Amino acid sequence: MPFDFRSAERVRRHDPGTTLRRRPDDRLPFLGGEARAGTGLLLDTCVYIDQMQGRAPGIVEDLLAIRPVHHSAVALQELMHTVGVLDPADARSGRAVASIGTAIDAMPPHRIVVPDLDVLARAAVYAGMLSRNQGYVRDARMSALHDCVLFLQAMKLGFCVLTRNLTDFDLLLQMRPDGRVLFYRT
Repeated sequence: MPFDFRSAERVRRHDPGTTLRRRPDDRLPFLGGEARAGTGLLLDTCVYIDQMQGRAPGIVEDLLAIRPVHHSAVALQELMHTVGVLDPADARSGRAVASIGTAIDAMPPHRIVVPDLDVLARAAVYAGMLSRNQGYVRDARMSALHDCVLFLQAMKLGFCVLTRNLTDFDLLLQMRPDGRVLFYRT
């Protein structure tokens, strides 16, 4: 499929043109008191980290047990970046790398989804708008790009993003209210 610049560029119609603010919690889609069946989930990297560190709340574990769970190549990439960043001389690194390996090995290959060119291009435009409007610099720009890819990938596949990243995904929901996100706190 050839790349369609005009189609990807049209996402600029969602440009808020101004700095966005995170909305109050009562306006965000948080997990309720009990896990409910529903659409498939695409996990943000923080979900894996919270699970590895034993900080994922019970409601998250319950939700993961009853919904179809999908894994984005973006989250896998972020986890592998962590493997590269960890200092091999630090005694804690070996345990962390082993935990990451266990998490990745547990991902069924048929549930790992790779973003296509359309998602990557559109995500780049959204991340650029967020970077400009929110005043993001360096690392925040790359983080925004990853979040945008995950968000748009979930939209395209009909999934819901599960995350505790309130600020960034709330901004995306403000730009694209048709996206689906479920928030939780540790």
